[in-house]
Amino acid sequence: MKTKKLIATLLVAGMLFTGCGLKNSQAIIKVNDAVITQSDFDKLMDRQIESSPFAKMGVGDIKNDKEGVLYLMTERAVITQLIIQQLLEQEVKARGIKVSNKEIDEAIDKIIDKVGGKENLSNMLKQNNVTTKQFKSDIKTQVKMKKLAQTSKNVKVSDKEVKDFYNKNIDKFKHGEQVRAYHILLLTDPMQLAQEIAGDGKKEISESEMTKKISEKVKERETLANKIAKELKADNSKFAQYAKKYSQDTTTAEKGGDLGYFEAKVMVPEFAKAAFGAKPNTVVGPVKTQFGYHVILVTDRRPAGVESFDKIKNNLKESLTNEKEIKAIDDILNALKKKANIEYVDKQYNPDEITKKLTKQLEQMQKEANQVAPSKKIK
Repeated sequence: MKTKKLIATLLVAGMLFTGCGLKNSQAIIKVNDAVITQSDFDKLMDRQIESSPFAKMGVGDIKNDKEGVLYLMTERAVITQLIIQQLLEQEVKARGIKVSNKEIDEAIDKIIDKVGGKENLSNMLKQNNVTTKQFKSDIKTQVKMKKLAQTSKNVKVSDKEVKDFYNKNIDKFKHGEQVRAYHILLLTDPMQLAQEIAGDGKKEISESEMTKKISEKVKERETLANKIAKELKADNSKFAQYAKKYSQDTTTAEKGGDLGYFEAKVMVPEFAKAAFGAKPNTVVGPVKTQFGYHVILVTDRRPAGVESFDKIKNNLKESLTNEKEIKAIDDILNALKKKANIEYVDKQYNPDEITKKLTKQLEQMQKEANQVAPSKKIK
């Protein structure tokens, strides 16, 4: 008993000295009978900032510039998301909806299948700074939302609805000439290369050094792309093997570089020109695009036409079902908002206050831009 009391005393003392424990558990927003804590906000805010394209591009110190436009926009979005999550979570509990580990695993297996394997999924998570634990948590939430939507009426899609949609929207399923191709991509995007180089080094490097290293990386990948192309032009039966080994397109590498059938308009011009100019079962490249060096294998070509109903009905039914489920969640959420009691315990987290700050900052930015812009004389 004395030992337990001592541990409890030390824990309380630790919180008092650091302030972290009390601060993190502090309620900043009340949503009906539940609370959103400082910790809830901080975790989601950090995650959103880390995954922000602006952060990846190195645009300022978003996290510490709390009066900056990017921070305020992210802050407002995070608060809105936290409130929505809390309202929906309360409704899930009220309706007695539960999610089993088996259902989560099944949902993850479907995603693994769609992205082409566990390795691809793992790479995608790393690229987006998402941990496995967070990913599973997100999937659990998705399954819960799907089950919540299915408690509403009119979310099921009949075979007749799918067929009717297909017939009424036949133009959507027409396609131009297509080719089926596989590719191996060696990335040369400067931003991605800079991130690789920064991650490899143990100390910061100057801008000139970074530029030099990027140039060296590009040259290395050009040399490798030429080597790969030469070997595969001699024996294209190894293409899938090479794609899995060398390609940096994580979405297709595990599938041997398979891009499926596509029209010229969906690819960047350089890639489309090379792929549609190649005969079936031939390797072309390396082809330089904004993404890097591509080695391409074209395996088939088919004329313009219409996708058959039998071929697309399952995907179409899934798509129409998703649309109905999203609308059902929106309807549920709108009803919950109308009767919700939301109190901003800490006024700085009131979206209206954040909007005022944001508007002021945008007006200041516009004013500064007008001052910098050269004045035009009226003749």
